[in-house]
Amino acid sequence: MNRTELINQIFTKKSFLCIGLDTDIRKIPKHLLSLEDPIFEFNKLIIDKTSKYCVAYKPNTAFYEINGLNGIISLYKTINYLKSSYPNHFIIADGKRGDIGNTSSMYAKSFFKEMDVDALTVAPYMGADSVIPFTKYSGKWVILLALTSNEGSSDFQLFENKYGERLFEKVLRTSSKWGDKDNMMYVVGATQGKMFKDIRKIVPNHFLLVPGVGAQGGSLQEVCKYGITNECGLLVNSSRAIIYADETVAFADIAAIKAYEIQQEMAKELSKLNI
Repeated sequence: MNRTELINQIFTKKSFLCIGLDTDIRKIPKHLLSLEDPIFEFNKLIIDKTSKYCVAYKPNTAFYEINGLNGIISLYKTINYLKSSYPNHFIIADGKRGDIGNTSSMYAKSFFKEMDVDALTVAPYMGADSVIPFTKYSGKWVILLALTSNEGSSDFQLFENKYGERLFEKVLRTSSKWGDKDNMMYVVGATQGKMFKDIRKIVPNHFLLVPGVGAQGGSLQEVCKYGITNECGLLVNSSRAIIYADETVAFADIAAIKAYEIQQEMAKELSKLNI
């Protein structure tokens, strides 16, 4: 999915919601556990009920890898189901890969050729040669970690050099030369608030993938106040607050209600753009 197609989906659906498929077999409704592939069945029902309210899905690979071969099969089945049944949805593999050049090349081929997702989260710590291999695939996106929402984000990301430049700002300035707004996004946590204003000074037109709304307490309104652009420029992710909103047989219907509520808030924010 290219940038124009993604933007069209956002304004057509009046939504920039990304739903995280962080599917933990210990948390899914008990009545699914007797099925052959409970993880896939859970994902399928969530997708079927929420697809009209979101533009993207983001399976976190750790929740599948922990289940060994069966988990990988569940992940592939989920991605294939999205591609065949909901082809207008943007698919992000949240794997946070990044290694020396030849290893990154293998990761890139694995996710972009074999798995055929639209985007992959990538860690920038090892520098250009660990990231550039992911930019070689036409129509695919690198989503680079920039300023995250976790408690330990300040351990390194806010470190200032002698010129007053913080590390996340260095990451943004340097990495923006490795790709462009058509193939590179950045992860910025919703809990970072006014930091979005500083980020937009460096990457005014890049899309930002924003986790942390919902269970982590980030404010959608604050994210939009400082981070939204005339093309939206945001994919706001919600995982637990949607997919684990209910544990009964009605879990997918309740997830749809939660997704709808967020979509309605997003529609209000998009209406302020006067486009």
